[in-house]
Amino acid sequence: MNHYITGETIRTLREKKGLTQKDLANILMVSDKTISKWETKKGYPDIGILEQLASCLDVSIAELLTGDFITNKNRSGNMLRSVFYVCPVCGNIIHSMGESMISCCGIALPPLEAEPEDDQHTFFIEPMETDSYISIEHEMSKQHYISFIACVTSSKIELIKLYPEQNAECRLFLRGHGILYMYCNKHGLIKKRF
Repeated sequence: MNHYITGETIRTLREKKGLTQKDLANILMVSDKTISKWETKKGYPDIGILEQLASCLDVSIAELLTGDFITNKNRSGNMLRSVFYVCPVCGNIIHSMGESMISCCGIALPPLEAEPEDDQHTFFIEPMETDSYISIEHEMSKQHYISFIACVTSSKIELIKLYPEQNAECRLFLRGHGILYMYCNKHGLIKKRF
C-alpha cells in the first residue's frame, strides 16, 4: 500500500484545476521538469512542500497522500446530514456535516452508520420544564456503555458525553423535528427521529 503521494494523484489534481506542469511549477517555485518527474514516478515532492502543494491543488494533505478525494455536493450544509466518527483507541468523538477524511491515533476512521432503535437500545423521552429528559435503560459498565447522546436538528447539534460511572440519561432541548443518537460501545450508533 502506498503511503506517499503518487504521480497519478498530482497529475489528476493538476489537470482538474486546469493547470499545466509549468503553471504548477511557477506556483510552487520549482522547475516544470520537477513536476514531470513527480508525475512520471521518477521522484517525489519533498515533505516540506506538501502543504503548499495540497493548498494549490485544493485538497487536504490527507487527500493528497491517499488519493481519496471528498467532494461536498451540498455546499449549504444541513446539520441533519451529520456524520459521527469514534476512535476505537482513545474514544474520541468527531462530528462532521458530511463525510470527511478523519483519522485519530493513526487510524483512518470510517463514518458510523446509524441503526434504528431496538429492544436493547430505546430512548425514553419525558418533557421537563423547557427541556426533555432523555433516558436509556442500558448497562453502564466499563465493558459496555453508552458513550454519548446527541440531538441533531437542521440548525443545531447538542452532544452529551457519558461515562460508565453514570446513568445513561441527560436533558436536551428538543424542538421541531430532528434525530436523537446514542452510541453504544459494543453495538454502534443508534438513532430515533422526533
